[in-house]
Amino acid sequence: MVTTLRTASFPATVNRLDNNLTVVHHHMPATPVVVVDIWVRAGAGIEPPQWSGIAHFLEHMVFKGTEYLPPGMFDYAIENRGGSSNAATSYDYAHYYMTVAADALPETLPYLADLVLHAGIPADEFVRERHVVLEELRQAQDDPDWLGFQALSAQVYQEHPYGRSVLGTEALLNSLSPEDMRCFHQAHYQPDNMTVVVTGGIPLETTLELVRHGFRAFPQPPACPQTAPMPAPPWQGIRRQTLRLPRLEQARLMMAWTGPGVDSLEDACAMDLLSSLLAEGRSSRLVRELREERQWVMDISSGFSLQRDASLFTLQAWLEPERIGDVEALIRDRLAQLGQVPIPPPELARAQRLLCHDFAFSTETPGQLAGLYGYYSTVAQTEDSYAYPARVQAHTGATLATLARRWLSPDDYAVTVLLPGG
Repeated sequence: MVTTLRTASFPATVNRLDNNLTVVHHHMPATPVVVVDIWVRAGAGIEPPQWSGIAHFLEHMVFKGTEYLPPGMFDYAIENRGGSSNAATSYDYAHYYMTVAADALPETLPYLADLVLHAGIPADEFVRERHVVLEELRQAQDDPDWLGFQALSAQVYQEHPYGRSVLGTEALLNSLSPEDMRCFHQAHYQPDNMTVVVTGGIPLETTLELVRHGFRAFPQPPACPQTAPMPAPPWQGIRRQTLRLPRLEQARLMMAWTGPGVDSLEDACAMDLLSSLLAEGRSSRLVRELREERQWVMDISSGFSLQRDASLFTLQAWLEPERIGDVEALIRDRLAQLGQVPIPPPELARAQRLLCHDFAFSTETPGQLAGLYGYYSTVAQTEDSYAYPARVQAHTGATLATLARRWLSPDDYAVTVLLPGG
């Protein structure tokens, strides 16, 4: 039995199989390729502290074969048919995806399903791949922007898992065992934690038959250390730190605020609008004033990252060290104004237009759609993905001012300053 959801405003179908696995399907008849994207609610955010880094390490180990699939056979099978594959891990998810010709899906989907469900995690491959993961961590630690962002996240989230690096630490990675990883994998890679997204040139019934067959045998979940749900820490005052980095050529001013999570998607869309108004494009407020007119910064950007528990709003400026105090003071003043004075309709319309156009451009290919559906299925509801433009258009200058006062206080934020020098 399959339970299927389809709405007039949502072009895909959301299907729930008997084993509670979610399958999202979008048929694109004119497309000769298919993208399969498997999303699992098993990112760094659910790691026990003593296993920090295990979700990302597991992403590597999934491709090391199963009882029936030797290491390298999956890559050979996909690439021999002209396809490609990859994976990624964040705080709220891990996902594994491949692109193949539509007529190759019956041969290749069973391979990907076997890897994700039945990763063998052999001890010899575990030891070898740990060196690869440790080298990835060392390379990240050579990147000043990565170090700055990790320090800023730790300031914002404190003991919450979002404050830890997805990559873990060298000491904790060296303490992990294949048995730990098998436990984590089998406990969390379960059907009620997983969404299989299939987009491209294959019809629904064929898709469901292939997925039902490939994802029919999940492992029995073992008892495994769990992380208790943890709210983001309460916020009060300014949290400040300065780091001196020997390989840094240009100073950074990095500021951050927590934002609404997936339980407040209307507010989250407003944060995207505020980010665009402040620092997207030459005519945005902070870019125009700080870079174009005053020339106090080489560049400035903003971003909003929607996350399940507590999202993150950031501003980052590249500047000379002597300008840091002036720029931070001006940003605080402009944020206070943003919360007091409604945004003029032409300025708001520009930001809404930019976001809606970006959304349209990001839903053109099977891969883009698979990523959109999988992400929303993992952190919210799949059908929420296509409500984004309507939510953006619904905001007014007055509602944005109210939300700016609530979420972008000039008196409650984290700031990390990066300065050149050891």
